[in-house]
Amino acid sequence: MPAPAPSLLFVYNADSGLFNTLADIGHKLFAPDSYPCDLCALTHGYLREKAQWRRFVEELGVPCQFLHRDQFRHRYPDDTTPLPAVFLVQNGSLRPCLDKEALATCQDLESLQRQLLVRCLQGAEARS
Repeated sequence: MPAPAPSLLFVYNADSGLFNTLADIGHKLFAPDSYPCDLCALTHGYLREKAQWRRFVEELGVPCQFLHRDQFRHRYPDDTTPLPAVFLVQNGSLRPCLDKEALATCQDLESLQRQLLVRCLQGAEARS
C-alpha cells in the first residue's frame, strides 16, 4: 500500500478567537513593524485572506491545514518549534519546512510562494 500523500500545516503566531482577531487587526494597523506573525502579514490583509493567496493554496495540489498558535499547541503539546511555521506532514510526523526565520526573509507573497514550492513541496515529492 502506498504511503499517504504529504500535506502542509500552516501555523500562525496568533491565537484563535474574536478578541484575538480584533487585537491582531489593531496591531497590524498601528504597529505593523512589530507584528509577530510574518505568515499572517504576508497572506492576509487587515480583514481577510488575500485572494492571490487563496488561489495559490487551492492550486497547490496538496491538502493544507491552517491552525492558530493555541490550536497547534493543544494538538501538538510537545512541539516547541518557534512560530509562525509551515510543516510538512508525512506518514504522521511533522517536519518544519519553513521556520520562523525563513518566513521572516519573505518580502512579499510571491517570495513566500516560491519558498513553499522549493523548500516544502519539492522535498516531499522526492521522499514520496
